[in-house]
Amino acid sequence: MSVLSPVASIGRATLSLLASLGRIAIFAVQVVGHIFRPPFYPREFLSALMQIGWFSLPVVGMTALFTGGALALQIYAGGARYGAEAAVPSITAIGMVRELGPVLGGLMVAARVTSSIAAEIGTMKVTEQIDALVTLSTNPLKYLAVPRVVAAVLVMPILVAVGDSIGIAGGWLVGVNQLGFNSAAYLQNTVNFLEFWDVASGLVKGAAFGFIIALMGVFHGMNSGRGAQGVGAATKSAVVAASVLILAANFLLTRVFFTS
Repeated sequence: MSVLSPVASIGRATLSLLASLGRIAIFAVQVVGHIFRPPFYPREFLSALMQIGWFSLPVVGMTALFTGGALALQIYAGGARYGAEAAVPSITAIGMVRELGPVLGGLMVAARVTSSIAAEIGTMKVTEQIDALVTLSTNPLKYLAVPRVVAAVLVMPILVAVGDSIGIAGGWLVGVNQLGFNSAAYLQNTVNFLEFWDVASGLVKGAAFGFIIALMGVFHGMNSGRGAQGVGAATKSAVVAASVLILAANFLLTRVFFTS
């Protein structure tokens, strides 16, 4: 019996994981199914746009700026071994728009927004505000989930585009001021190297990450336990789940977009 105990533990963990994924999938289908059905809540939607988009700009911008600068330094140091220093502008640009811009932007917004949504909705559940919505004949899914999910899907590509631009600017600043590149030549190489699908793929990733970010916050908030400890656990689980799903979705989308 003791020999099979580890196997049984792995089996229970696997079944628990599959059950959680099933609940998330069902919840996601329910949210998507309510997007185009009235009633609509424009005030909640606009509030979510501000919270997810506008107030996330500083952290996304700072992250992208330092990431672009560090990426340029790393590419220059690596390229110098093979006499390929001239590739710094093009590789920095493609690295930002394809991968680092969407992924790091998504992770930073997840850390800020997913935790906030989960804590807010978890507190509403603990204080029975969600039950009050039901009493007032208001569907909590439409009132709490749909505006946040739609806002995140719409605003994340904009944040990714801003982050890409700032990240490329960070690489340009480092390249011109520290690595000796000509400013006009650096920018021209960046523009000439990037293709439409390089940029578009990052924006599509941003929309997918926005869906994950808001969905995980709402799902874990609405399923949080009772009391402060339950809200804290839901917040932690929401951020971890969103981060892992963002990385997994990035891998899958990269395979779809860039694997022939």
